[in-house]
Amino acid sequence: MRGKNKNTEFRIQNSESGEQYTEAKIRNTEAGKQHSEPVKTNTLKQEEISHQPLTSSATSQQPVTRVALFASGAGSNAQKIIDYFRDSKTVSIVLIACNKPGAGVLNIAEKEHIPVLMIEKEAFFRGNGYVDELKTAGIDFIVLAGFLWKVPATLTAAYSNKIVNIHPALLPRYGGKGMYGMFVHEAIIAAGERESGITIHYVDNVYDNGAIIFQATCAIEPGDTPAMLAQKVHELEHAHYPRIIEQVIGHLQKQR
Repeated sequence: MRGKNKNTEFRIQNSESGEQYTEAKIRNTEAGKQHSEPVKTNTLKQEEISHQPLTSSATSQQPVTRVALFASGAGSNAQKIIDYFRDSKTVSIVLIACNKPGAGVLNIAEKEHIPVLMIEKEAFFRGNGYVDELKTAGIDFIVLAGFLWKVPATLTAAYSNKIVNIHPALLPRYGGKGMYGMFVHEAIIAAGERESGITIHYVDNVYDNGAIIFQATCAIEPGDTPAMLAQKVHELEHAHYPRIIEQVIGHLQKQR
């Protein structure tokens, strides 16, 4: 990978094809480094959202970006992101959106005193995608952290290039509908692959299709099981996702 150019545009090279994703605006700032090893509720009701502040207290030098985390499961990535930005002066995690009652991420929201927006399927896909609720809550940026539903066009249009996702494989391989969690790791092990990794990408209207921002790899050793691969990939997720989110948001803040 080459260093930053005068327009602060970065390129990431797909390790499979050599294709460069010129639309990606952020990459690993440690230019040239190859990641070949793993590195080690209170529910927000609709009528309450209007009472949330529309803007955060911020200085003119350091605008605060208000972030919503979308999650469906235990929330390990969500917790890492919350911890990473806990003392940030420019990024604030102000909302957790969840589509699964009883999900572990709701316990995290309660512990961290972060409001929750429960997402119902009918309203999400046939309504406005909760755009009004998110805008009213002052959400500037959305992070998918283990969110298993496809994001509707109404939401991707409202937050164009302001929604990111992490996928537990090296896209464009092993992506698409139904490819999540252990399904991905099982497919990769069954195919006899020698490496896997993570892909952080922008979200558009097609599963796992948005412009790639960052990838990191981990080796698959002989005898590795899907569970062992999952652990390696989780380590990559926790090490890189918060940092790349920070870079993407920082890039957006400079454009204000």
